[in-house]
Amino acid sequence: MANKTKQADRDRRAKIEAMRKAEQAKERRKSMVFIVIAAVVGIGLVAAAAIPAYLDSRNDPTKKELTSFGVSLASAGCSAVKTSKGTNNDADRKHVADGTTEDYATVPPSYRPHWSAPVFPAREFYTSRDRPQMEQLVHNLEHGYTIAWYRSDLSGEQLKALEDVAKTFSKDDQNPASKFIAAPWNDATDGGAMPAGKNMVITHWYADPNNPANAATQKGARQACAAVSGQAIKDFMAKYPYANSPEPSGA
Repeated sequence: MANKTKQADRDRRAKIEAMRKAEQAKERRKSMVFIVIAAVVGIGLVAAAAIPAYLDSRNDPTKKELTSFGVSLASAGCSAVKTSKGTNNDADRKHVADGTTEDYATVPPSYRPHWSAPVFPAREFYTSRDRPQMEQLVHNLEHGYTIAWYRSDLSGEQLKALEDVAKTFSKDDQNPASKFIAAPWNDATDGGAMPAGKNMVITHWYADPNNPANAATQKGARQACAAVSGQAIKDFMAKYPYANSPEPSGA
């Protein structure tokens, strides 16, 4: 009888132990499920935050190269750069009274008399609604800016490309090399028609960097392109940098 009692007791303890181990195994499985769920949720949250940031970085013009916007140089239909020399005296650099309408020799202008103050602070991109007066923008040219004049009726992909080009310069406003403005040109109201078949004219007021005050070496430079090309703008600005202007240290 005693042996039967002991055996029953052992069997009971064995069952309890088996039940305890089964419960522990069940709890471990639950824990693993929770861990897996937490990991999946965590990965999802990280992805949810990272993917938009990644896409934003891909779509942010300030994080892209200037040459990635618009068409290639070969497809831009750019004419050779044209230059116009002044009168070899300071008359081309004189300030005229604000409000004066100047009759410029070239369309668009790239040098010559202008209003007394440049646009400051200048934005990188203007529309027909907010563009400063042409005579004021010419003063910006004297200070080393490159101005890309575009047809006021330009639209679609070309206009978007030029806006994006302008944004690449806005990322470093304290850098003089970022002196760039895109501004619309209206054939009917701005004093003449842009070259036929061209939608953008890049302009710069050149002066000898070793003697910028020498009027005899100053000239206006223009390059007309059928289509917006970041590469064309980059190449033009490399050939005519801000430092090669009458007053490169101006605002």
